[in-house]
Amino acid sequence: MYNPIGIFDSGVGGTSIWKQIHDLLPNENTIYLADSKNAPYGYKSKDEIIALSEKNTEYLLNQNAKIIVVACNTATTNAIKELRAKYNVPFIGIEPAIKPAAIHSKTHKVGVLATQGTINSELFAKSTANFSDVDFIEQIGHNLVQLIESGQINSQKMTDLLHQYLQPMIEQNIDFLVLGCTHYPYLIPQIQKILPKHIQIIDSGKAVAKQTQSILEQNGLLSHSIEKGKAVFYTNSDKTVLQSLIGKDFLVTEKDF
Repeated sequence: MYNPIGIFDSGVGGTSIWKQIHDLLPNENTIYLADSKNAPYGYKSKDEIIALSEKNTEYLLNQNAKIIVVACNTATTNAIKELRAKYNVPFIGIEPAIKPAAIHSKTHKVGVLATQGTINSELFAKSTANFSDVDFIEQIGHNLVQLIESGQINSQKMTDLLHQYLQPMIEQNIDFLVLGCTHYPYLIPQIQKILPKHIQIIDSGKAVAKQTQSILEQNGLLSHSIEKGKAVFYTNSDKTVLQSLIGKDFLVTEKDF
């Protein structure tokens, strides 16, 4: 039995990362932790985010996780440094894909839709400072995570908020939109209806899966099983939304952690 890849998020959003990892590494066992009871992390203090991230990490380590993917932009930008210092296991973090957007932007205007915790973080400030010739139009996605967590992805409320957040970016001539929260890829179909076709949407999912594979290889931790990996999902809230996002082939267990 190969030790699993541990993945945690402040809720269901990190399943967008899990899907990319599962597609790239189908023979790996995975454990996914949805801390929906404490979602969203974006409005919490740095100390609270660190404490929640440590709690999730310790739960996954108790399940023998061999690597931990912090599938949450807010937790990465606020806590990954502390996690790496405290625990002797490789960590993979999630950052908004600022670099590819900034490098390829022709209008030198890039939209960033992210949580308050990510946009206000030191790490985000450092990332954007590297591209002084690019104007980043930042928008905090107030209430988007809450609507996704409550199963309202295609609601009128969601559509109205996305119009409100994206229209000013369109008017300022962005040619890239960076999604800075792992919940937001679930909104791509909605966002595509609002954005003009020339604006490219970027999220971090595939890059994170490749980085996970690379770090597993470097540390000699890749599974050599020829059987399909087992995927386990835990949530400390109602499992309905999480189950709907991952499909009927996988079991979600409600558990207090």
